[in-house]
Amino acid sequence: MREFSYLELGATLFIPATHKHLEAVILENKYPELKSVVIDLEDGIDDEQTQEAYERVKKLLEGYKPKKLLVFIRPKNIAMLEQLLFLKGILNIDGFVLPKFSLANAKAYLEFLEPFKFFVMPSIEAKELFNLNSLIELREIILASSVNIKLIRFGLEDMLSQLKMKRPSNRTYFKLSSVSYVVGSFIATFKSAGFAISGGVYPYFNDTQGFLKEVQKELEEGLFSKTIIHPNQIKPLHDLYKVSQKEFNEALYVMENKHNVSSYDGKMVERKTQLNNAKEIVLRAEVYGVV
Repeated sequence: MREFSYLELGATLFIPATHKHLEAVILENKYPELKSVVIDLEDGIDDEQTQEAYERVKKLLEGYKPKKLLVFIRPKNIAMLEQLLFLKGILNIDGFVLPKFSLANAKAYLEFLEPFKFFVMPSIEAKELFNLNSLIELREIILASSVNIKLIRFGLEDMLSQLKMKRPSNRTYFKLSSVSYVVGSFIATFKSAGFAISGGVYPYFNDTQGFLKEVQKELEEGLFSKTIIHPNQIKPLHDLYKVSQKEFNEALYVMENKHNVSSYDGKMVERKTQLNNAKEIVLRAEVYGVV
């Protein structure tokens, strides 16, 4: 398995396993600027298409060799995950997104994956989203596992569905008080334990300004990588992930400065507390560039 940072995920395109361009995206580099993709065997396909979708993935894996694109699979459930783990070529993918990750299935999911070295992204989408104690319990289960988990996802559309809400275009989900409260608790619970968190899906793929506004807010809130549903969201996202020259210079100063406390550009720099962020800024610059 290849090593990579969650910062390299960038725009993560979810593509149904039944999509007509599946092979072109995975095997032929249809979108060269795309950094990561999730082959969806869950909500993105109809129940009656499950077997067809599985066979499509099985055939695709037989001829798949790792390229620059990071490739993940989202199985329908634990039973399908077990089937996938025995497929020829499965060790060539980068990992799995675990849907509906909950207290009912978390331990079973992770036990199946412990013998492997996949990069795993649990996606918390059910009632646990609304219960801080449940989120903390899930966090402890994840921390106790040896599975390679660096990034946690949340099901934004699932959250809205449970709240019987639908957000308008050109408005970030942080503007909705109940959603903002839930997401804030989620961020605090998992980021405080060292996990990265990806941003939620923006369903209006023709609303570039609304999309950009949401990504900017996610960056402010410490979220990185974002589920996308259309290739026209790739470039705008990656452009926003570029680092400003000012940010880059400050990060280099923090990394190279020998004093624990100093000043830079009119503000205090405390090296011990700011070093982790500085390292991430420099890595972002290496992956996405400097403005």
